[in-house]
Amino acid sequence: MDMWLQFSICLPEFFEEIRKNNRQRKIIVHHNNTCHASAETTLFLKGQKIELTGHPPYTPDLAPNDFYLFPSAKNKLRGQHFSSREEAVDAFKMQVLKIPQSE
Repeated sequence: MDMWLQFSICLPEFFEEIRKNNRQRKIIVHHNNTCHASAETTLFLKGQKIELTGHPPYTPDLAPNDFYLFPSAKNKLRGQHFSSREEAVDAFKMQVLKIPQSE
C-alpha cells in the first residue's frame, strides 16, 4: 500500500482520538529527522493545525522530556533559592508529581 494512503487513513483517526481528551490543547509532533516528510503529510498536518517540532542535529539522545517536562518544571521553580542540592531535587520532584498523568 502507498505510504501516503496509509497516512491518510491512520492519521485522521489517530489525531481525532487524541483530541477526544484534549480539545483545548495543541498537538505537537516531534519530527526526529530520520526520514523525509512528504509534502502531502506536511500539508495534512498543517491543515489539522498540528505543529511540527524538529530534532536538533547531533543530539540522538534527546527525549520528549527535554522539550516539555523539564522546561515546565524549570518555569515553576524559577526564582526560588535552595539551601542544598537535595532540597532542589525534592522541589523538582514535587513539581513533576503535580503534573496530571494525562499530560
